[in-house]
Amino acid sequence: MSKLKNIDKQASEKGSLIKTIWQFVKFIVVSLLAMIVQFALLNTLQLIPAIKDLWDVPFEAWVFVYPVAIGGLGYFIVSNVANIVAQIVAFFVNKEKTFNSSANTAVTLPIYIVFTIALIVFSAWLNPTLKDLFVNWNVGEVAAKNIATMICSAVQFFLYFPVDKILFHKEKEEKEAE
Repeated sequence: MSKLKNIDKQASEKGSLIKTIWQFVKFIVVSLLAMIVQFALLNTLQLIPAIKDLWDVPFEAWVFVYPVAIGGLGYFIVSNVANIVAQIVAFFVNKEKTFNSSANTAVTLPIYIVFTIALIVFSAWLNPTLKDLFVNWNVGEVAAKNIATMICSAVQFFLYFPVDKILFHKEKEEKEAE
């Protein structure tokens, strides 16, 4: 048995509070991994010439306002693709490692996708709003983009844990015992 599984077992034996705290610690590590993926994509996708050309194209749709001053359509694409990929990574790693879940992916993934779309829509509105605010405060373009993304990531972090805990409640050992 791996060290992680041993720690999981020991945490479970100490009660549900300790188990939840241990899951939260693992969730933090997975969230950091997802954040690294998101920031790597955020700062590299914009280097693709086709996306770089879209930085000068204003984008307004529904509640999304991405003027050229904050990166236009290019920033919309980059920030949302980075967010989506990070959440896909987080879903599978949290399901398998954080919650050791045997929950049916065909059931949990669509629920997770709907929740993720709602959070991404919220972040797609909040991110450029914050970026514009920070740029107006003379923070600098790159710093403003990264700070806005950090804030959106933090909001998502605190919302995803309880949702994942509910979605991934059925552990693998429980299923094998049935």
